[in-house]
Amino acid sequence: MKPIVCVVGARPNYMKMAPIVKALAAHEPPLPYLLVHTGQHYDHAMNAKLFGDLALPDPDVNLEVGSATHAVQTAEVMKRFEPVLDQHGASAVLVVGDVNSTIACALVAAKKGIPVVHVEAGLRSFDRAMPEEINRVLTDQIADILYTTEAGAADNLFREGIPETRFAFVGNVMIDSLRSNLGNAVSVSGTLAASGHARDALDSDEGFALVTLHRPSNVDDADTFTSLVGTLIEVSKRLPVAFAIHPRTRSNLERFGLLRELSNARIVQLPPQGYLEMLGLMSAARVVLTDSGGIQEETTALGVPCLTLRENTERPITVDEGTNTLVGRDRQLILDTVDQILRDGGKSGRAPALWDGRAAERIAAHLHAWLTARAQS
Repeated sequence: MKPIVCVVGARPNYMKMAPIVKALAAHEPPLPYLLVHTGQHYDHAMNAKLFGDLALPDPDVNLEVGSATHAVQTAEVMKRFEPVLDQHGASAVLVVGDVNSTIACALVAAKKGIPVVHVEAGLRSFDRAMPEEINRVLTDQIADILYTTEAGAADNLFREGIPETRFAFVGNVMIDSLRSNLGNAVSVSGTLAASGHARDALDSDEGFALVTLHRPSNVDDADTFTSLVGTLIEVSKRLPVAFAIHPRTRSNLERFGLLRELSNARIVQLPPQGYLEMLGLMSAARVVLTDSGGIQEETTALGVPCLTLRENTERPITVDEGTNTLVGRDRQLILDTVDQILRDGGKSGRAPALWDGRAAERIAAHLHAWLTARAQS
């Protein structure tokens, strides 16, 4: 069998791909794979850290695309990915999530007549202003096999004309990674010490709030970001805040003159964190405030209240069944919800169906059967 070419491009992909390649190798018979890193995530030190945390094998090929506009980055991935398929061949190209590398590699494969497998299919925010939403919709349209994380994704795929024969509900591979690595999570005190903070900087009776922000809609506009920083300062009056600051976010904090506003004993500024450090922070937090899609899922699995600082989410199950609450950028709503959590613990939620740590095993079994049947037809 030619290899299954597995594509990663940015941080959210790593947590999804690590259990998949492990399951492909552990399947009986083993399913050969070729791991391709597009280099869309270009922080080499953090790259190596994340691969190590997740026990993700070093990529067989690194396209080293780096940062650019959406159009240039997508085009560059396509240009560099096609020769990889020509050289190695592929029984299928497996892509995960919704980053530019996902749609770029899926397009190349589809044009060359190679089956496309999309993991985390069918998620929709219904907000076409999000580049990720365009990537999701288009990748699902050209994929031959679509693996969904939640039952409701089927409704979105049906509505878009994708037949039931092309998709399968397997569960959430992000939760596979979380469950297998939770025992290795770095303690909060260890993370603080590694970042030069006192080990007890977040030690208080109130607990602490964990904050991550990176979406352009939140951090690229000066007025919007200034207002959000003001909200975080108000939150810090209720409980200490650990703010893990994305490079894009830090750049804009500096550009808009907001770093001084965050110089507050109740706000601990942290650099970008590795996967195991984030697991430790999330699992210990009293509440998480974020605009990350993956963190919405991880907090639901951990049973930790999450406030999503967006007007919509492509992961509605985290709101309907989990611990997530959509609060947008409404300062009063955010503060009222934090107050409620401090009063009574907030939403308890539950783990959605098939978020059991075995999604990758189901993918490997289904993909083996599908590829075998295809070869025999």
